[in-house]
Amino acid sequence: MADTKIIFRIMRYKPGVIDPPRFQEFEIAGRPDMTVLEALDEIRLTRDAGLMYRHCCHHASCGTCACMINGAPALACTTRIADLKTEVIHLEPLENHPCLGDLAVDVGGFFQEIDARWTYHRPCGDASAQRTPQGVDQLLRFENCIECGCCVAACPVVSSTPRFLGPAVLAALNNERRHRPTSQPLLLEIAAGPHGADQCRRHLACSRVCPAAVYPARHIADLQRDIKKLK
Repeated sequence: MADTKIIFRIMRYKPGVIDPPRFQEFEIAGRPDMTVLEALDEIRLTRDAGLMYRHCCHHASCGTCACMINGAPALACTTRIADLKTEVIHLEPLENHPCLGDLAVDVGGFFQEIDARWTYHRPCGDASAQRTPQGVDQLLRFENCIECGCCVAACPVVSSTPRFLGPAVLAALNNERRHRPTSQPLLLEIAAGPHGADQCRRHLACSRVCPAAVYPARHIADLQRDIKKLK
């Protein structure tokens, strides 16, 4: 299959330099197997070295490359240009996150509500020396969330209620209490607070865009059910 000319309309913004934000177009030859992240790399390397976007692993493990792709939050590294079925692709920074520049957003607030006391969330050890135990074919990640922020970008409650804990934090909280029963009363109290699970309006947008099949809406429903038992 021949390469197709693809136009990328990318939101550009740099405080005091490209301000207010505006779209800039780049035309590239899109290969059939090219991902949006590969296209961004090509644009940065051959057209504009100042293009800002977040990226790291290139295989849907780190979540850093998430952005708005044709109006929907998604991972740039796993979104294939061919699957978008359009010759004009719009890229914008994730909604509900402060923009630092171009497609790069500040994710500090995203992690702020995940309390360091939640022992379920801890620094990852060095896996280079890990070996699968005898009789085990492979190791599976215990917690699937890759902290990409797509669910927060899609959540209409976050956009209208900034102090809402949000789907990612509530899903993490529910995972923590399920695997750490001794922490359950404290965590359920947090979820039952004024900015917790009851703020959710069941739009289900968070689960629809989650690239890791975490289904945050299901975790929030679990919390809401248990909160009702307390009342």
